[in-house]
Amino acid sequence: MDQFVRNFYRLLTGLACVSMVAAFFIVLLGVLARQMSFIDIQGLDAYAGYAIAAALFFALPGTLQNGDHIRVTLMLDRLPQRLRSAFEWFCLTVALLLTAYVAWYAVRSVWISYITHDISPAADASPLWIPQICMAVGCMGFAVAFAHAIVLRFQGVAFMAVSESARSE
Repeated sequence: MDQFVRNFYRLLTGLACVSMVAAFFIVLLGVLARQMSFIDIQGLDAYAGYAIAAALFFALPGTLQNGDHIRVTLMLDRLPQRLRSAFEWFCLTVALLLTAYVAWYAVRSVWISYITHDISPAADASPLWIPQICMAVGCMGFAVAFAHAIVLRFQGVAFMAVSESARSE
């Protein structure tokens, strides 16, 4: 199960990379269209924004696993081991509850946008549930990552890899 979940994180990280490359090419297309043909392609800004938002949400679980999220280790390093362990359990539990709620809300938001036929107010007029799927999947992956972190913490295994440079910052 551990390997399956880690592969899921890798898949989401790959999708984040694809989303960032897509955002780059969308912006490049808009710039080239304006510079070479003096044509403004309507909706490109919205699609670039969707791609950047997708990259952000898809990257959440992988960056958590790699320890790339901003973490306050200064206080953790100064706590006694027993208190540190309790504080880490508390933080992981609260984070799981919050991310599960956000994931539930994101999935609900996709569903409501789908059944109400909500469209983007931008020039693209795309159905909003399509880009919102990326947010929902990323949030669900983030909640799964915190649940995975709790299971590994229970087993005594470290989930988040924190580098020495991150500890010293």
